[in-house]
Amino acid sequence: MLFLLSTTVFAKKSCTDQPKEKWMTEEAFKKMVTDKGYTIKKFKQPGTCYEIYGTDKSGKKVEIYFNPVDGSIVTEK
Repeated sequence: MLFLLSTTVFAKKSCTDQPKEKWMTEEAFKKMVTDKGYTIKKFKQPGTCYEIYGTDKSGKKVEIYFNPVDGSIVTEK
């Protein structure tokens, strides 16, 4: 008898199909985000997104995925 184990595959978030050469640098992105009033506690680059964990200008906790090409918000929690 054969038993198959189920595995969960976690797909990385997709925010752009543009090559990395067209992405903002991490430094430029972080400056843009902080200039908008966000505080970055943690920065990640999952898949084709820039992601921050931090707070907005009112102090509310945020988790936001950004398009790394233009800095637009893709998903906000």
